[in-house]
Amino acid sequence: MAANHLLKEELHASVSDPVLDTMNFLNGITHRYPEAVSFAPGRPYDGFFDTEEIFEHIRRYLDHLAKTGYSPAEIRDAVFQYGPTNGQIRELIADSLRKDEDIDVPPEAIVVTVGCQEAMLLTLRALMASRDDVLLVASPCYVGITGAARLLDIDVTPVEERADGLHCDDVEASIRAVRAQGRRPRALYVVPDHSNPSGVTLSVEARRGLLDLAAREDFLLLEDSPYRMVSPGRQVPTLKSLDRDRRVVHLGSYSKTLFPGARVGFAIADQVVVDRDGNTGLLVDEITKIKSMVTVNTSALGQAAVGGMLLAADGRTADINVETSRYYGDAMQAVLRELDEAFPENERTALGVRWNRPTGGFFLTVDVPFRADNAALERSAEEFGVIWTPMSYFYPQGGGANSIRLSISYLTQSEISDGIGRLARFIRDETAAHDPSQPTRKPTRC
Repeated sequence: MAANHLLKEELHASVSDPVLDTMNFLNGITHRYPEAVSFAPGRPYDGFFDTEEIFEHIRRYLDHLAKTGYSPAEIRDAVFQYGPTNGQIRELIADSLRKDEDIDVPPEAIVVTVGCQEAMLLTLRALMASRDDVLLVASPCYVGITGAARLLDIDVTPVEERADGLHCDDVEASIRAVRAQGRRPRALYVVPDHSNPSGVTLSVEARRGLLDLAAREDFLLLEDSPYRMVSPGRQVPTLKSLDRDRRVVHLGSYSKTLFPGARVGFAIADQVVVDRDGNTGLLVDEITKIKSMVTVNTSALGQAAVGGMLLAADGRTADINVETSRYYGDAMQAVLRELDEAFPENERTALGVRWNRPTGGFFLTVDVPFRADNAALERSAEEFGVIWTPMSYFYPQGGGANSIRLSISYLTQSEISDGIGRLARFIRDETAAHDPSQPTRKPTRC
């Protein structure tokens, strides 16, 4: 082998993880079929973004610094220099959390991160001390957390999610199984509101049950809940707002509520840490130490833009998202309505097609009577002009072979209507191809 060639098997195993390949495949499908209606991307609708407002937000934040006593030189440093590792807008975030979520924590318990993804990675690195520490996740699960665990060589134990979300009995059984192996269940990652990918929301009773179980079995809950403020109606209280025993590390993001380009997230980690000499601090301090060796600090300009938006709304991101939450709520209802019309009850029963009905968020799942794999996705995109995400991508140890995820966030009402029509034609044709009793329909190339 040439001296300048590297063996892939000698690189870290995460680069060969099938999840990375499947996500690359999905991106490739999207680029190869640009005219297809895509229910794949879980990104915010950009029709609400106004380029000029970025400058207003940054100016508002700089004016805020001046009003609070910053000199011109200090303001210059605040936007041009590296800045504090734990973040510059922690006070504004803490104020917003109190007003929006009834989460009452001091700014000192918060670290500002490069999106929620960094908050996940840093928290996992701080908590997982040995190869015997295990992360529990729902199955199906957001690939960002399992991907971060893979990068850090952290073992993941999936807990099967039921139709209404995680059940405490299932979590407890997994914990006991992990302990029976001589290992420690360190934390459970959960998206309690309109989860990605399933769209499920946990009841308040289930949330209290998880908190009680975490206290009883001595593990932490990693709460990731980015869709609350962009979903219509009254939301169930967050796990962190119900937390009385500091069992919840809350992982936050402004990507959905403000704008993803800022790359601003945060972690609330107010758990007390005691060293061998009896000195105490907070988990957030340890997370911040790790951040100093990873990204050094979060973009000062990104923080300034987010800080200006929070100031404009007096910290109430719910007020900023009145129109967007209505838009996404209407989009979800449009998808559900189009599915109902495309598959009348008698037909969907005969075909074996069914879907859930989330009350918010960006995602829902559709069960189909055939294998919804990459090959089926390729046919769907090429012959019917519609793209979706195989649910099998989100199962850490296999599953979801006959389910697809639909994202509703990035499409207009007319695109939804057109897209569901194309999807219905694909499902019928694919079902007929696998079931001779079903009439075959000639595919329509879109």
